[in-house]
Amino acid sequence: MCEITTIVWTLSAVYLCKRLQRLSLPSGTMRIVCKDVTAETLYDVLHDTSYRKKWDTNMIDTYDIARLTANADIGYYSWKCPSPLKNRDFVTMRSWLPLGNDYLIINYSVKHPQHPPKKDYVRAVSLLTGYLIQSNGANCSTLYYLTQVDPKGSLPKWVVNRVSQFVAPKAMRKIYKASLKYPEWKRKHNPNLKPWMYPEQNVLPCINVSELTVQRADSLENIDESSLSEEKTQHSDEEET
Repeated sequence: MCEITTIVWTLSAVYLCKRLQRLSLPSGTMRIVCKDVTAETLYDVLHDTSYRKKWDTNMIDTYDIARLTANADIGYYSWKCPSPLKNRDFVTMRSWLPLGNDYLIINYSVKHPQHPPKKDYVRAVSLLTGYLIQSNGANCSTLYYLTQVDPKGSLPKWVVNRVSQFVAPKAMRKIYKASLKYPEWKRKHNPNLKPWMYPEQNVLPCINVSELTVQRADSLENIDESSLSEEKTQHSDEEET
């Protein structure tokens, strides 16, 4: 049986909940009200890697690597950046927790011995990323998203502005739209398979926490892309209206 100390996750969950539930949302937090979408459906969409490939058009690849406990695993995600920027990827430890009718998902970057940085990607660092899904009744929910990420490297100011003004808000809307279509899609694609809800369905190999270390940003190569011009970039569809 997989074992992991739960103190870090407990503290992270408490910290995240307190920040997200403030009346005035902290910097880096986004919120969207999802009408006609239950909290459970949002929770399923954020977990279902097979479905993510249908709606996350900026994703290059994603897969689960190993499990730590019934509600914690290690996963890989690579993200397509606007050309000529180098694409980014992450290896993260993720944990999830139902909170009555609400749900919490959090992650942060770790080093996995069999998944070192790749030469064609910049290994970015999730310092703390989380989703809080609150139920607003029988058929409505609110999604909060907080992320603290070090993309590694010196990015041009226009990149930072574009991500905050266009990419991140558009991604929230795409999650909402994907959630509206998910129940019908899921009925046709292994409708009873939800290992995030039913741990006995999880067939990932176990990994011991002693094999992992927290990924420190200062241990990774720093890429200087600050001189890249916006005119030379190819916009991704995340920025299209």
